[in-house]
Amino acid sequence: RPFLEYLHKHFSTCTMPPTSTGTFQPLRHRSGTMRERLHAYTKRTLGAGGSYNDAVALPPGESCAAWVAVHAVDFYNDVSTIWAVMSSDPYLNSFRPGEGFPSGVEYRWSDGPGEALSVSAPVYIEKVLGWIADQINDETRFPDDDDETEALRVFQTPQFAALCGQIFRRLFRVYGIIYSSFFGTLEALDMAPHLNSCFKHFMFFCTEFGLLPEREVEPLEVLVKPIRKKYYAAKQGGVTSASR
Repeated sequence: RPFLEYLHKHFSTCTMPPTSTGTFQPLRHRSGTMRERLHAYTKRTLGAGGSYNDAVALPPGESCAAWVAVHAVDFYNDVSTIWAVMSSDPYLNSFRPGEGFPSGVEYRWSDGPGEALSVSAPVYIEKVLGWIADQINDETRFPDDDDETEALRVFQTPQFAALCGQIFRRLFRVYGIIYSSFFGTLEALDMAPHLNSCFKHFMFFCTEFGLLPEREVEPLEVLVKPIRKKYYAAKQGGVTSASR
């Protein structure tokens, strides 16, 4: 899979444009496009009782790059919806720069060349979600039109692999912040099961395609390890069943 080779090579070193902030709305796949078709495949798989392993596996005959692109949008929607529930909570204003991150780490934000800025965890999340929305809404970076050939051409470039690597890494960091500092709030709102389901789906996909460097995973190892264990157990179970 050349796309994954590009992604693994480039995501650890790429730098991205500055973000913008604002109200986060779910991003849609336009009807009749390749992105919408692949999105619908995932929904059908899960809606028919399929496992997360089934849902993340590349559909036969489809482009790996396009599959990752569609999930970048869908996972952004998951995270932004969760964050929207609590983004107006006054509690968020109590965090100072450098506070609210997983134990032992501080995620800093860079608006371009120069030194990365120390910001609070809520501000970091706002910047990440704004930046991702900017990338996905840019048709030159994330095409969503009827010209499937042109869309695939963009999706299969090293630049797009680098962009997706950055998106998935930053989404993982947002999950880390939410679990570290805001899980209790979401639990009180009865949203913990939804958060856990979204994160499990995200981690199954990242594990399937090797999208996260281990150094990123380490701060959340206590959460990630059991999910990965379930992923590999289900994978092995499927292989074992198929071989009988």
